[in-house]
Amino acid sequence: MKLGHLISGALIAASGLAVSACAGAVSGPDTAEPVAVAAELVAEAPAPKGEILWDTYGVPHIYGADAETVFYGYGYAQASSHANTIFRLYGEARGKGAEYWGAAYEDTTKWLVMNGVPERAQIWYDAQQPDFRAKLDAFAAGMNAFAEEHPGAIDEDLKQVLPVTGVDVVAHAHRLMNFVYVASPGRTVGEGDPPELEKQGSNTWAVAPSKTADGHTLLLQNPHLPWSMPFFIYYEAHLVAPDFEVYGATQVGLPVIRFAFNQQMGISNTVNGMVGSTTYELTPKDNGYLFDGEVLPFDVKETSYKLLQADGTYLDVPVSIRSTVHGPVFERPDGKLVALRVAGLNRPGMLQQYFDMVTSKSYEDFHAAMTRLQVPTFNISYADRDGHIEYIFNGIAPKRASGDIDFWRGLVPGDTSEYLWTDVHPFEDLPHVTDPESGFIQNSNDPPWEATLPVTYKPEDYPAYFAPRTPLSMRAQNSLKMMVDAKDLTFDEFIKLKVSAQALMADRVLPNLLAAAAEDSDPDMQKAVEVLSNWDRTFSADNRGGVLFEEWAKLFAGPRMSGLDGFAVPWSADDPINTPSGLKDPQAAVEQLRQAIAKTKETYGQIDPVYGDVSRFILDGVDVPGSGGYGNLGAFRVITWSEPNEDGIRTPAHGETWVAMVEFSTPIKAYGLMSYGNSRQPGTTHYSDQLDLLSKEQFREFWLQREQVEANLERRTPLNPQ
Repeated sequence: MKLGHLISGALIAASGLAVSACAGAVSGPDTAEPVAVAAELVAEAPAPKGEILWDTYGVPHIYGADAETVFYGYGYAQASSHANTIFRLYGEARGKGAEYWGAAYEDTTKWLVMNGVPERAQIWYDAQQPDFRAKLDAFAAGMNAFAEEHPGAIDEDLKQVLPVTGVDVVAHAHRLMNFVYVASPGRTVGEGDPPELEKQGSNTWAVAPSKTADGHTLLLQNPHLPWSMPFFIYYEAHLVAPDFEVYGATQVGLPVIRFAFNQQMGISNTVNGMVGSTTYELTPKDNGYLFDGEVLPFDVKETSYKLLQADGTYLDVPVSIRSTVHGPVFERPDGKLVALRVAGLNRPGMLQQYFDMVTSKSYEDFHAAMTRLQVPTFNISYADRDGHIEYIFNGIAPKRASGDIDFWRGLVPGDTSEYLWTDVHPFEDLPHVTDPESGFIQNSNDPPWEATLPVTYKPEDYPAYFAPRTPLSMRAQNSLKMMVDAKDLTFDEFIKLKVSAQALMADRVLPNLLAAAAEDSDPDMQKAVEVLSNWDRTFSADNRGGVLFEEWAKLFAGPRMSGLDGFAVPWSADDPINTPSGLKDPQAAVEQLRQAIAKTKETYGQIDPVYGDVSRFILDGVDVPGSGGYGNLGAFRVITWSEPNEDGIRTPAHGETWVAMVEFSTPIKAYGLMSYGNSRQPGTTHYSDQLDLLSKEQFREFWLQREQVEANLERRTPLNPQ
């Protein structure tokens, strides 16, 4: 069905909405019963400009007569499903978390105020093109409309945030992109973020028609992020306007869909670890700082924030924001004084660029949007029905005179202009792969050098601070192996590849380990040899060897299971998907297995617990067997498990969130899942309603045609923005 047919259906249905309302009720939020409305009032109401059709998984399909109505409906829908989360995030992004909710939010408030996020959000909002600014305003207005209509759905301590504005939308996006992803407080003023965050973040594939059985392009969207961190929660939606259609998912509170597809094209994102900020270590002297042999004074700006006290009063907390030629100054717990410099703070067009990317009508339109270089980080993968595929190591990358990525990730000397960057690389400087002969592109948060095989460019042709030349993770190797091996790939086979939970590391070391352990007469060791010999080397729900192998791998390769010193054959760029392999010291590995046996028995009461008995998907009353494993062990279906509780049960801390697999047939086919459901409002039925599918390694069809939505309809919400 063509897009125009979808729109026609939307307007026809909208026109008939008043009739159905006259007959009974207008639907409220997903937690509420229909609310009766007087027939004479409905009859006098203007015909709606659009409507939200909510399907049985709580996914809003938003149809509008114009773009502003769709954005209004999108804001309304997000608030309906995640109001409490979003309004808290918006309050934080204003720099008012401490004022609204007290000391628990003080560190966040200081971080955002000292980096100028609230003030810059207003500047960026004012800099938007008028038509896009109207879309941001409509998105905020939709949220406000939901809050006005359903005050009982909003937590009392969040009502002070209302009403929200387009500036709040920009502030939240600015905070998330520039001061969580690019420059986080942990890396700048704390002990640092987990060093492998970028290696745990996502998978993506794009497969060209030359490699598929039906000659259709294929796309995988598969981000992995923490399940409980509010600003990382994904939301699924379908937007249909007269001149665009977008389906996909994005983080709550954002007005644009980042993991998006339509009948023509689609994109995915993966965290790429680009170093778009620099933390400079200062040398204080005489109430200033040393720079090129001189003592320079700090620029000082006095401001303050309010702090809510336990008795309900407010304390006015003064803040002196000192700045250097580098940026604002922070004091670290170890007493070091540092200054933060972030690339892209003069580029306010990130949201519009995303919108233009995901509504592009051709590869040329997409590429034109990409070259604006307003999105500050992320690998971007592209696929379209015309057969184009592309990988882009995207980001706003500072031009640096020297140094590799490890140097720039650390504390950089701030006492010399040698390391003070003032410009950024243009789009043309960034590594990218377009329509490779291999027929595929991929990324699993690995550096850009093996975006496809054979490789199409060399790391030495790019600055050493772009990305490291390090061994590929086991997850990235598994991703590449599956794509290299795939021939005449069908859509069904593509879906099966997605759920691979193969422990690639086990293939590399287990034969040597079992051979060495077989000579040990200890009964527990012999039991472990039997268990691991019978193990299928996957992290399926019914396997009995995965937990023991994990415990061993934490000793063999370190707590993050990424160490390489224990392998006999090191990783080689000449054979990137078959190395490293073997055991450098088989007897040491056997002793590590002995320790792993003891730890497994202590934690779970046995050497061979059933994986899905101790690894559980548990949400909102649903408790089902879990599967999926650690990416550093090779699992493509990533689940990072929490520490076991006192009963020896662990649950997902991070991993599979949004999954979409798209075939650009006519019409397109798309299947996937939102692992933790599409709503977290109290009383919702859509928080845990997809866990059983996740447990069974199944996916649902995405309903893209209006007749499909109508056939799976839960409720309707008319839209008539004022």
